[in-house]
Amino acid sequence: MDLTHKDAPKCERLVAIFLLAVSLSAQTVGPEDRRVTAVQGVSWLSHLHRTFNETSMGRTGHLGPPPPLPGQSLHRWQPKPSTGFARPLLVFDGADLFRINCQGCHRDSGLGAPPEINSVIDPVRATSVALIRERMKKAHQDMSAADIAELAKQSKTLLLQRLRNGGDNMPPPILSELEIGSVFAYLEQLSGVPSAEKRQIAVKESASRLGEQIVKANCHTCHNATGANPDPQQLLDGAIPPLSTLTARVNQTEFIRKVVDGAPIAMGMPPMSYRGRMPVFVHLSEEEVSAAYQYLVLYPPVPNPMSWTGYNPAKTPEPRLESSSPAIVREPAEHSPAALPRRAPLPSSHPRPASSEKPTETIVTQARSSRWGDRLRR
Repeated sequence: MDLTHKDAPKCERLVAIFLLAVSLSAQTVGPEDRRVTAVQGVSWLSHLHRTFNETSMGRTGHLGPPPPLPGQSLHRWQPKPSTGFARPLLVFDGADLFRINCQGCHRDSGLGAPPEINSVIDPVRATSVALIRERMKKAHQDMSAADIAELAKQSKTLLLQRLRNGGDNMPPPILSELEIGSVFAYLEQLSGVPSAEKRQIAVKESASRLGEQIVKANCHTCHNATGANPDPQQLLDGAIPPLSTLTARVNQTEFIRKVVDGAPIAMGMPPMSYRGRMPVFVHLSEEEVSAAYQYLVLYPPVPNPMSWTGYNPAKTPEPRLESSSPAIVREPAEHSPAALPRRAPLPSSHPRPASSEKPTETIVTQARSSRWGDRLRR
């Protein structure tokens, strides 16, 4: 079609409108991330027939403040002004993914809480040719270079299997292959594998994907996806409220405070204020917890009694823990994920790795037996 000079301004306007529409669609964050799915089924502790008092899973070592004494008021807490999170995609490295998905059980050191949650350090060190050679040398044992390489390969295969599929006491992570590669690269650095800092991988995530990982890797350890909301006496007896009622019980600000700072809870009959048993997740930022709340709003939890292999509804006990405050004040618009600041990670004895856009190692996908065995137990 031929265009005259008079048509040029009209065409320019159409092009501008098209580019604006494309730009706006690219900035949308939420249900369009096809990897994201709703949390479903019973909690991991319910699947294991284990109560909160019988496990080290999800115990961060931090509790919220005690209830105020008579005549005193609870200490004030408000989310800080946002510094970002308005970006359509967020860039995380392996240290972030480990912190969000693994640290709640394995701790920031990776040492876990034996005997229930074993350290990840030795299984990762067993994947390094250099560290195996060093170990053999110190033990005055001879091993050929080919045998060392094969042993490291088998150990890596077994470790990656665990990162993909979980184990008897470890829930299957929801990580993609790129995310697994990023976490593995960070675990190498955490474990002191030579030159690991050069192999770090950056991963782009949507806010919904971030929220999904936080909920499924942390909240769903103790909280069922759906179910009846317990009353104050049931809370005192150890019941844990389901995730499906959370957004109706607390607004986003109350949720953020409960997760990152802690808050007393009303339990018993008549209801009285208690410190509560839920740990405080100090390793998560306010923005990240906000993303978890928005994920629960956008992807409401759904029931699925077969969400864990071998789950038997007749044998699975109700989860036991405690709830957030039963307030139902709705969330003001200024506390969206884009309006909350990111908390700096806690200091660690291990350095944070630098990011790199592309992985430099090929991930082994075929499993082989190894005399080192699969030692990453939880």
